[in-house]
Amino acid sequence: MKVRTRMAPSPTGEMHIGSLSISLKNYAFAKRHNGQFILRIEDTDKVREVGGGVEEIQKILKAYSIDWDEGPGVGGSYGPYIQSKRLNIYQKAAEELVANGKAYYCFCSKERLEQIKEEQKISKSPSKYDEHCRNLSPEEINKKLAQKVEKVIRLKVPSGKDVKFNDLIRGEIVVKSDIVNDQVLMKSDGYPTYHLAVVVDDHMMDITHIMRGEEWISSTPKHILLYEAFGWEIPVYAHIPVYLNPDGKGKMSKRKGTVSAQSFLDRGYLPDALLNFMMILGWSRDDEVEIMNMKDYIERFDPKDVSPKSVVFDIKKLDWINGIYIRKLALPELEKKIEKFLPNDFPIDKLEKILNLIRERLEKLSDVEQLSSFFYREIQFDSTLLLKKSNSSDVTAQLTKTIEALKIIEEWNTASIEIKIRTLQESLDWKKGQYFMMLRIAVTGKKATPPLFETIEVIGKELVLKRLKNGIQLVNNY
Repeated sequence: MKVRTRMAPSPTGEMHIGSLSISLKNYAFAKRHNGQFILRIEDTDKVREVGGGVEEIQKILKAYSIDWDEGPGVGGSYGPYIQSKRLNIYQKAAEELVANGKAYYCFCSKERLEQIKEEQKISKSPSKYDEHCRNLSPEEINKKLAQKVEKVIRLKVPSGKDVKFNDLIRGEIVVKSDIVNDQVLMKSDGYPTYHLAVVVDDHMMDITHIMRGEEWISSTPKHILLYEAFGWEIPVYAHIPVYLNPDGKGKMSKRKGTVSAQSFLDRGYLPDALLNFMMILGWSRDDEVEIMNMKDYIERFDPKDVSPKSVVFDIKKLDWINGIYIRKLALPELEKKIEKFLPNDFPIDKLEKILNLIRERLEKLSDVEQLSSFFYREIQFDSTLLLKKSNSSDVTAQLTKTIEALKIIEEWNTASIEIKIRTLQESLDWKKGQYFMMLRIAVTGKKATPPLFETIEVIGKELVLKRLKNGIQLVNNY
């Protein structure tokens, strides 16, 4: 099966995580069938275009290892791959439709169009062009053209027609042509509308499968009619469900948290982990294995197996997957990736030891500061935690004797620390649970930490002794 898929983002802002997910699906499906994945830039909306937007799109796709076979920076035999460089192609196509009686010039002013909309709103009629210019005589048309009256080109939508297409995910969809507007194809400024440009480009670039968000379902009948007007073969469609917010309420949007593909990298998610997460949202392997790499996904992914229902963007599940990928990293690689998330006061000479202790708890690379700050910063805790299941005199005695035992250690390492502390606890018959929890809180300020003796070693002798003395003072002042 010949497969050529595409991703056609607009450089109007940061790439949404949903767009990245659709890029992944288009890429994987093309690779599964030894086809091509094309990157095309739809930059005809110059008002909303962001400077450097094209470069940012390429940067993001590369950051997630989604490479394109044709497109900006790569080239290909179907270029140019940036719409603003293809204006003459769209103009020629639109004029061809007019010449063949499939489209027509519309000379209606903006004021008239606004008036029609307002009247339809008052009468609660469907918002639709009233076809005023559809049946102008050749003489009227030529006169207005000679007078250079501002114009657009509209598609002449046939009436009483069933517009049908088969969606790989949703099955056959049928829409009555009578509800489809005589859409504008070419604007008065010489730029095409999205509908004309996307159909012309997909045809001329030989795109066989169009996978895009379900928000485009309502536009697909317009595109089908355009394909038919040109007499072109219609590609295969698959409309991917949108992601729902983590709370399950509404489409995932910028109004509820940061949802750009870049923002996930900024928060410490690994690209491979996020891709893995998106692979299993609304799709699953037959064996229900959830952790997979790109090679696994390419071998198995088929858009017809995608659920037609919207799925919740489960952050907890993403964190779980990301944690697995973090723990799969070799320590030198983890050190390199986590470097930009380290606070300025982080003791770099202790990085390897600290990472060894906290990596099992890392869910995001950005968690490093929260999980490690007690190793090198001043700690704060409630003195009542030290006194839990004991009294102040006993805790003071425990802390004092612990200081004496640790002070005489010459080789400060985990083994020496453990021997001293266990011997002390056993010889004085202190309650193990109470003592070790009290010691953990005094040294770290936390009830849950990495293994106690390894933690004490990494914090360092001087700081540990200082914290134990502070503990005595806190208890005495309680």
